[in-house]
Amino acid sequence: MNNKRPGFGFSTRAIHHGYDPKDHHGALVPPIYLSATFAFPTAEYGAACFAGEASGHFYTRISNPTLALLESRMAALENGEAAVAFSSGMGAIAATFWTLLRPDDEVIVSQTLYGCTFALLHGIGEFGIKVRHVDLTDLAALQTALGPATRMIYCETPANPTLRLVDIAAVARLAHQQPNVTVVVDNTYCTPYLQRPLELGADVVVHSATKYLSGHGDITAGIAVSSHAIAQRIRLHGLKDLTGAVMSPQDAALLMRGLKTLALRMDRHCSNAQAVAEALQAHSAVQWVTYPGLASFPQYELAARQMKQSGGMIAFELKGGIDTGRRFMNALKLFTRAVSLGDAESLAQHPASMTHSTYTPEERAQHGISEGLVRLSVGLEDVADLLADVQQALGKCARAVARPTLLAAHAGK
Repeated sequence: MNNKRPGFGFSTRAIHHGYDPKDHHGALVPPIYLSATFAFPTAEYGAACFAGEASGHFYTRISNPTLALLESRMAALENGEAAVAFSSGMGAIAATFWTLLRPDDEVIVSQTLYGCTFALLHGIGEFGIKVRHVDLTDLAALQTALGPATRMIYCETPANPTLRLVDIAAVARLAHQQPNVTVVVDNTYCTPYLQRPLELGADVVVHSATKYLSGHGDITAGIAVSSHAIAQRIRLHGLKDLTGAVMSPQDAALLMRGLKTLALRMDRHCSNAQAVAEALQAHSAVQWVTYPGLASFPQYELAARQMKQSGGMIAFELKGGIDTGRRFMNALKLFTRAVSLGDAESLAQHPASMTHSTYTPEERAQHGISEGLVRLSVGLEDVADLLADVQQALGKCARAVARPTLLAAHAGK
């Protein structure tokens, strides 16, 4: 099969790109190369590999045939030139930061970020890298923040957990008016099926491939996609020397298995999430709900322009705040109380005490993460069952909120 022929669609590339069974004894599924090291036919060839003059595999921390196929496939799906695989999403993010930033450099980051990314930024700040949080939805604020020391703009869009969006194309245009500024986008929530930041002007895309790309909750993995030049720097510096966060060949094979059904799964995640978000918005116990597919979403037009669909993540708060939110989570029977996202199973978690507990209460307030916010990762179950579970849990919350109100009213008589 000529996988380089133009015109193949997303799912076809996700299933076939870079692999021909006839080159592997007819094996339909790509083989897993478990070897940590690879033999050289001559001493000269080995020296050429180490010097970067030959492209052969010589040690799995740097490259491996199974990882190389996954990387080629991910680059094709993101429309990038090259990709690097990592043992976790944080491995991909850390290796990118450590490769592209130096002491006295400045990185501008969006206001709301995944808790471990936020903690990592505090860590690199201790090594002389200046970190500046800026509202990237305000282009005038970004223009003011950009300076001669700025070397990177980093964002998640949609952001974890608030779902706030960043206009990737607008930020990239502004950033690239200055020399030596790299735009890095965490595309975990959307995957390349829903959003391709490189096509919008970003320079590097990172993923926690643990989430939707894998889709089955059975591996941790990360991906960075960029140009050949940047990807090679990340591989040989951030991965090989600074983090050593190499993905195992077994995990690469599982991740490629997940990619085969990515488009089908994302369609189902999105349709289920839309139905759950509409049900939440219509319920009297809900204070507010944010989901890019709702017309009430403040950045609804940007979501429609930048994303193919609205994703599988929902953030909301119930009347009564954090206590009611915990009551809701404890009342759920089908949704599983667990962190992470993008699994076949629907998940519910409380960011302030779980994924974003690395923020202080003051930082959470500053970055828009309310104490009562509940985050749902809507899975692949039958939508009627999901709605029934949400409705019964909301019903218990509504009764609990109404009870003190009625008692107070009775006491006043």
